[in-house]
Amino acid sequence: MMSVVDKLKKIRNAMNGVSSQVYHYKRPKDVKPAWIVWQEDGSSTDMRANNRMGEQQLHGTVDLYTLLEYDPLIDEIQEALNGVMGGWSLQMVDYEDETNLIHYEWEWTL
Repeated sequence: MMSVVDKLKKIRNAMNGVSSQVYHYKRPKDVKPAWIVWQEDGSSTDMRANNRMGEQQLHGTVDLYTLLEYDPLIDEIQEALNGVMGGWSLQMVDYEDETNLIHYEWEWTL
């Protein structure tokens, strides 16, 4: 079974391959768009054997905040997710009036 930390590092490394502005949980205040924030939020499907964890599948999100309507980072993030994830989907795209940012959110499992 791959450790939780090793799985998290796979996600971190995949996102770091897309952009230098990648943050775990939240971005620093002085960062200008575009940036990526990723986080784990629990496990989804766990497989047990003999009353022990056999395999643990983590669940989380990757969020892109951008000013660009057709930001190439969208496709780069999806390609990076294809390289490491057990599964992922684009869950939401939203324009944020207060910040003028376009917010993309992908859910992933690994």
